[in-house]
Amino acid sequence: MAPANKFSAEERAKVLQVVNSKEYCDLSPRQIVPKLADKKEYIGSESTIYRILHTEKMMQPRRAERPQTHKKPLALSATKPNQLWSWDITYLLSPIRGQYFFLYLFMDIFSRKIVGYDTFLDQSADLASTVVSKAYIAEKVAAHQVTLHSDNGGPMKGSMMLATLEMLGVAASFSRPSVSNDNPFSESLFKTCKYRPNYPSNPFESLEAAVTWVASFVHWYNEIHQHSAISFVTPSERHDGKDTAILEARKVVWQAAKQKNPDRWSKGIRNWDRINEVFLNKKRMHSQPA
Repeated sequence: MAPANKFSAEERAKVLQVVNSKEYCDLSPRQIVPKLADKKEYIGSESTIYRILHTEKMMQPRRAERPQTHKKPLALSATKPNQLWSWDITYLLSPIRGQYFFLYLFMDIFSRKIVGYDTFLDQSADLASTVVSKAYIAEKVAAHQVTLHSDNGGPMKGSMMLATLEMLGVAASFSRPSVSNDNPFSESLFKTCKYRPNYPSNPFESLEAAVTWVASFVHWYNEIHQHSAISFVTPSERHDGKDTAILEARKVVWQAAKQKNPDRWSKGIRNWDRINEVFLNKKRMHSQPA
């Protein structure tokens, strides 16, 4: 007969979800428990977590018998859309404490356009493979055309996701474990998302509410937001190749203004040149296929 205090299936699932999450996957239960306590959360004692991991045969990958070193990823570059993508998952607060909605965002690094997104109740390689497949079709990407960069989380390196990328002919690139600077474009995108003035100060009431808000954010980001890193054009304008004409037209306006009142200009006009190449982890340059 099972003891009365035995963890339920839901409680065990919660433990596994936490310890395998992006935030805690590289930590031992001894480190996880106090970090959760600082957040006023408790999922079980250290011994209970160790016991669940042992039962699930998940102890070996979490051990750190010897120090490991990870080389910085080879640098990549893009000179046009759909050569280099970046993706990641971030959490959105739900009305239930300790439970979250998960936002998947895929972006084109050259144009900064969000090319794929969705919001789910869970993180998984299966869900990620669905989102990237839809983005691949929507963007009419050809096999061996694009490289997809991500961090080392479970959904990124899960068997279903890797199999999908191989089937689509998408090359995979990964950050070093726990090094967010190796995936700066996605990190910056999430910061933009959560610092929007209309980002809810309270948890989303439902998954449907989160989905609706995310859709409005993506429309604003792609179609309205003039991105500072691409000379203040929208990601969609750059993705569609319209930015060249826009920037040339701005040069004409500024040159005319300088000619009209030259004494007001101590230097040349503002630089409206198009940015023709974007780099990811620029050191140790690696050529990107055309």
